[in-house]
Amino acid sequence: MELAPGASIGPALAFFAAIVALTIAAAHRAARRTRSAREFYAAGRSIPAWQNGLALAGEYLSAASFLGIAGLIALRGYDGVIYATGWLMGWPALLFFVAEPLRNVGTFTPADVVAFRLRQRPVRMAAAAGALATALVHAIPQVVGAGTLVALLFGIDYRAAVLLSGLLMLVFVLPGGMIATTWVQIVKAGLLLSGVLVLGVLVLTRVGFSVDRLSLAVAARYGQAALEPGGIVAGPLDGISLGLALMFGLLGLPHILMRFFTVRDAREARVSVVYATGFVGAFYLLIPIAGFGAAAFVGRDAIAALDAGGNMALPLLAAHLGGAPLIGFVSAVAFAAILAVVSGLTLAGASALSHDLYVHALRQGAPPEGEQVRVARLSALAFGAVVILLGLAFEGHNVAFLVGLAYAVAASANFPALLLAIVWRRYTTRGAVCSIATGLIASFGLILLSPTVWIDLFGYPEAVFPLRNPAIVSMPASFAAGVLASLWWPERKAEVRFVDLRLRAYLGVGAE
Repeated sequence: MELAPGASIGPALAFFAAIVALTIAAAHRAARRTRSAREFYAAGRSIPAWQNGLALAGEYLSAASFLGIAGLIALRGYDGVIYATGWLMGWPALLFFVAEPLRNVGTFTPADVVAFRLRQRPVRMAAAAGALATALVHAIPQVVGAGTLVALLFGIDYRAAVLLSGLLMLVFVLPGGMIATTWVQIVKAGLLLSGVLVLGVLVLTRVGFSVDRLSLAVAARYGQAALEPGGIVAGPLDGISLGLALMFGLLGLPHILMRFFTVRDAREARVSVVYATGFVGAFYLLIPIAGFGAAAFVGRDAIAALDAGGNMALPLLAAHLGGAPLIGFVSAVAFAAILAVVSGLTLAGASALSHDLYVHALRQGAPPEGEQVRVARLSALAFGAVVILLGLAFEGHNVAFLVGLAYAVAASANFPALLLAIVWRRYTTRGAVCSIATGLIASFGLILLSPTVWIDLFGYPEAVFPLRNPAIVSMPASFAAGVLASLWWPERKAEVRFVDLRLRAYLGVGAE
């Protein structure tokens, strides 16, 4: 069965309608419980660990995980699995380095931790810039993907599809804040796990539940090279740089880190990471089966003919295995994944604008509760509007590189500043600002000069910077800038307050 515009509109509409109704009902219910800033930003710290773990998995598993990685595996073979393992390996690091200090020291955003013992205004402004840059470049490809998917399935105009997706996202975020976003993520995570499980089982039934037979089917069609390294990563240095971005980028994603403020205490934060690691691990064990199944049963030519990046591999596999009803289910799952991730990113961007910039940098922590919630909602509206406009502006452009850029920015600008603030006594305000600024400039600049943009987008024969992901350069540069600036401009008050931070981070003394 072929996948054509509007071919699966009946089943897709049914699944879409059910998912949208379910999530809107959850958002409406959450809105009745959202009265204070603590409820808007952190769900009143009332989310149980297992629910927060499922929501963490939902925040993390985007359409890039569901559609993108499966497409990479289908078209490029073995190297596509690197993305699955790289992203997964970040979770133990998140558990051991960040979860407990973040929950005990922070209030609503990661910038609370970085600014805890430093001067508030410059650090908040720099941290907000890092969080906004990460959230924005991560949200754009999600919105473009949503518009492309909906336009393809329903045969409607791309712009109308983007507007519809953006409006639905704002319906979830504006009324209920973090409570609504949490339930959207829980629903989405359950759908994603169900979707990849159904596809994985259907693929395995075709090969007698033997992964070896599936591998042999791929090798018979495309050669042994499809099961060996070299399809995406050009060399060891490129692989290491990509791995660093995927692993440590997780520790700098604002919409992930904000989830640790939604639980009761540090123990619940740690347990929620354990749950999330299990859910994400199960997903990434199944997605290679679906990706190789698409290569074996659908074929690379058919996948590339519909979308050169391979993002339609799973819908095509669904068409092959189950016809229109399965296409509708898979497409609805992908749409829910996109919508939920953009909702989480919008909340993270709004938190940086309202909590870090407005409340602390401009009002110095003084505005009343009602004003904070009102500004937070206006910030969500403003951020969402910018994302929608950029989604419209990027119509027809390949923006897949922005996902890699988001992880590079998170690993280079956000993670070094957060880690140094937690572990190093001599870290200073100027060190934090220099670290974030260096990470931002280096990651943006190097990826613009990389083969991903210089060759793939601009068409030049050779790139200025040879690696596709800059993390191996930009992340150490950020650490070096933070250390050198802190040593050059020492700050006695920051050193004294480091004792307070350590007591709070690891013993929970004074934690909210």
